[in-house]
Amino acid sequence: MTMLLASSTFLVPPASPSFIYFDHSHFRFSPSISASDLLRLTSRRLVWATKAQSLATMATEQDECIGSVKGQIAKLFEVSLKVTVPNEQDVEPLVAACSGKFGDYQCNNAMGLWSKIKGKGAQFRGPPAVGEAIKNNLPTSEMIESCSVAGPGFVNVVLSKDWMAKSIQKMLVEGIDKWAPLPPVKTAVVDFSSPNIAKEMHVGHLRSTIIGDTLARMLEFSKVKVLRRNHVGDWGTQFGMLIEFLFEKFPNFEDATETAIGDLQAFYKASKQRFDADPAFKERAQQAVVRLQGGEDKYRRAWAQICEISRNEFHKVYQRLGVHLEEKGESFYNPYIPGVIETLTKQGLVEESQGARVIFIEGINIPLIVVKSDGGFNYASTDLAALWYRLNEEKAEWIIYVTDVGQQQHFDMFFKVAKRAGWLPHGDSSYPKASHVGFGLVLGEDGKRFRTRNTEVVRLVDLLDEAKSRSKAALIERGKGEEWTEEEIESTAEAVGYGAVKYADLKNNRLTNYTFNFDQMLNDKGNTAVYLLYAHARICSIIRRSGKDIEELKNKGTLVLGHKDERDLGLHLLQFAEVVEEACNNLLPNVLCDYLYNLSEIFSKFYSNPECKVIGSDMETSRLLLCEATAVVMRKCFNLLGITPIYKI
Repeated sequence: MTMLLASSTFLVPPASPSFIYFDHSHFRFSPSISASDLLRLTSRRLVWATKAQSLATMATEQDECIGSVKGQIAKLFEVSLKVTVPNEQDVEPLVAACSGKFGDYQCNNAMGLWSKIKGKGAQFRGPPAVGEAIKNNLPTSEMIESCSVAGPGFVNVVLSKDWMAKSIQKMLVEGIDKWAPLPPVKTAVVDFSSPNIAKEMHVGHLRSTIIGDTLARMLEFSKVKVLRRNHVGDWGTQFGMLIEFLFEKFPNFEDATETAIGDLQAFYKASKQRFDADPAFKERAQQAVVRLQGGEDKYRRAWAQICEISRNEFHKVYQRLGVHLEEKGESFYNPYIPGVIETLTKQGLVEESQGARVIFIEGINIPLIVVKSDGGFNYASTDLAALWYRLNEEKAEWIIYVTDVGQQQHFDMFFKVAKRAGWLPHGDSSYPKASHVGFGLVLGEDGKRFRTRNTEVVRLVDLLDEAKSRSKAALIERGKGEEWTEEEIESTAEAVGYGAVKYADLKNNRLTNYTFNFDQMLNDKGNTAVYLLYAHARICSIIRRSGKDIEELKNKGTLVLGHKDERDLGLHLLQFAEVVEEACNNLLPNVLCDYLYNLSEIFSKFYSNPECKVIGSDMETSRLLLCEATAVVMRKCFNLLGITPIYKI
């Protein structure tokens, strides 16, 4: 990867006032950060790749990691293209999977190359001739069974059945991690979930939490160090109101527990009503903000108490969803804001406008406000400080923000400012880069935002408990209460119920709205988690009923893809790595969901074909291995989607 130093490589914010922040859930009070301290934090200059590199072109060259089949095919065509058109520089192989009768993969460079080389005295007489040359110059590989040229130079590749079978069996022996794609980044930040302190997590937080967790899981599988950041709203003027209300209701506030305070959402609403109705309370609340920000001990401890109670509530949701995050809230970045704003001002980006300090952005008719007219900071100031920290201190090469599409303009403006400041390169394909992962609304049956009958937003913990309860009822109705232990019923109800909620969200393109419907998501037919989990359990049942030791078969048996349905299933299994690449590259979890559902359908076609009988057939060992490979890939898909597999139904 070609690396160049950025023209404006790092920031050195000047000293900022004393500050308070959370670090790994512990309260901390720190003295001012000096310019020399911040210079130490920025000792590593930010660099970026000047040449765009997609995740799909970074297949590993190491023997121990297979990577994607498409990536391996692309490397073969890369060699051929250098021989075919030696005078054309930086020709990227255009390889895609194809579902036609001509082959498994296709190289589509011929037409584009012809438009470049015609008239330059080339020996070719059109795109088909270019395609023939590309085909003929392909290096010999055990991967390829045959090649052909179709139409205007499309080079079709048919994979070797023997190579396919060996690759799948090797995965079974060495583990599916050998199929992990290798993206061109080492460290990424995924900023997701991010609820506000003293407010309940509701259905609006569902999508950010689920989508963010899946993106983090896919990147982690791809050998990227992922910093899972929960950018909670734990700082701001509302805390003066909350602290004063806490003092009023609980004079010995440190004895106030979750049980004593009760419903946190109700506590917040009551404090807001008091703030709006009582001028004396409002004045005390405003003074409380000043005392909190000044570091006064009593107010710091009260703030920490409120944050801790909220954090315990959030944990109930994260525990149900199996989601892990590291909290670095707004308070953590607050001390960096003054220095960052001053540096941007010295760069000539910040201007005065109607008493506020703003950054004007070309093509957008409203400025980005970075300091309000009352001198306070806002989301933009915090986000700029957080980005600065993530690039300089955490050394992230890719920062991914998972929020609703309504914040798209904010992120567009914020990213443009970062590019003007020289923190990020101007091209969207170069690194380091920042990406906004927007998502649509969760709707009710009436087509409006999903709410309870009394128009309240739905608490996320209640929603998840309802999914588990319905799943458990379905199991009891099927007679499992008499067959299974209570522990088996509980664990299966959780896996199916929570998995159904997650999959119903993730299977949709994240940019679209979707309707929340328990009956649909808990249906055991169609593209649902229930159907897929049951499909996996059936495969496990087939292997168990065979009475064979599958671990022994992996090492001593031989997998063969003799029948067309066996080969179709084997090809789909081998395409798992490139699907994960595509899902990561485009930040679209639904791509993986589509793959998983198609895998279950292709397996059903294979298993229901009388010619592909598994147990008791001459090909039993091979087909049991194919069943096991399907189950392994399904389990990894479930893992990446944050869904717990089940093994019996």
